[in-house]
Amino acid sequence: MGERSAIVVGGGISGLAAAVALRRRGWRVRVLERSPRFAEVGAAISLWANALRAFDHIGVGERIRAFAVPERSAGIRSQDGRFITRVDADELAHRVGDVVILHRADLLAVLLEAAAGLTQGGVEVLSVSSTPDRAEVRHAGGVETADLVIGADGIHSAVRRSMWPQARPPRYAGYTAWRAVTPPLSIAEASETWGRGMRFGYAGLPDGRVYWYATANAPAGVRATDELAELRERFGDWHEPIPTLVRAATSVLRHDIYELPDLPSYVAGRVALVGDAAHAMTPNLGQGGCQAVEDVATLAALLDEYDVPEALARYDALRRRHTQAVVRRSRQAGRLGQWSSPLAVAVRDRLLAALPIEAMMIRQLKPILDWRLPDPLPTA
Repeated sequence: MGERSAIVVGGGISGLAAAVALRRRGWRVRVLERSPRFAEVGAAISLWANALRAFDHIGVGERIRAFAVPERSAGIRSQDGRFITRVDADELAHRVGDVVILHRADLLAVLLEAAAGLTQGGVEVLSVSSTPDRAEVRHAGGVETADLVIGADGIHSAVRRSMWPQARPPRYAGYTAWRAVTPPLSIAEASETWGRGMRFGYAGLPDGRVYWYATANAPAGVRATDELAELRERFGDWHEPIPTLVRAATSVLRHDIYELPDLPSYVAGRVALVGDAAHAMTPNLGQGGCQAVEDVATLAALLDEYDVPEALARYDALRRRHTQAVVRRSRQAGRLGQWSSPLAVAVRDRLLAALPIEAMMIRQLKPILDWRLPDPLPTA
């Protein structure tokens, strides 16, 4: 078998991970990124045990761990600081594996270093097509062909629009999210606080800075003139250190939360979708990036064993049902957290306090976090 070639559309985490995985297997790879610069929009990312295992398969797991710190979540609080439910973080880690947190820029830097020489920025892909023998990418600079095209270009994927023209568009989840990183601050422990239609969570980064995020029910597309001022008003009377964290931030990112309705397939001809291009999900389980890396590790392993059409058929069989189930679970968790009726919230909080949340979390998360590459790899 001669040298095989791949074009990866999208230079984010999943696209670069795909490029690294395939190059290490002898593929000739090009990564085409719409933005002139390869930069990760975001603040921090949590990587659960399944993602760390997938990065190990790709070959960059240890390098990523060097930039990360274990994340220890203490549970869920009410906005006055009272714990609704607490979780033994050490027991959770023992049962379902470690979860680490790092800045997205550090993760991207690791992947860019491993993908050196493969990337080209400032390339807007116009369309993608496939024949039984080759896949073709058209962009402003011309036409390129390869044995395989991987669509890793996010929730608004040009590859998906081109190859799945009948697919339903992304669906608004009903709430918006803010993310920020503060200068170094001392916090006792990470936690998430649930109010009425709003949530706030925070965790420490390896260098002492603190990553925080907030959500609120809101119409899509609404923006404040001063986002930090709006957040100070929304969360100013919540328990410490939430007001302090908001005041400490000098800038904040805001994104409305969308998810992708189920696709009938992640594969069309010699084109495959990975990550948010295939199954964009709400952030409530911390699995968006994790599932993307699982996609990449699975696809790369299958391409080791089979020709491209057979590998893609098996990839779709392995990944679609699983990831779409994670999308649903994440949606359900978000709906519960975003309840706004005072009566419903009071019932929710009492129910959470009475239930064995730790055991329930382990039961729900274990099938997701126990992911490993099947051995042997199954048939399509």
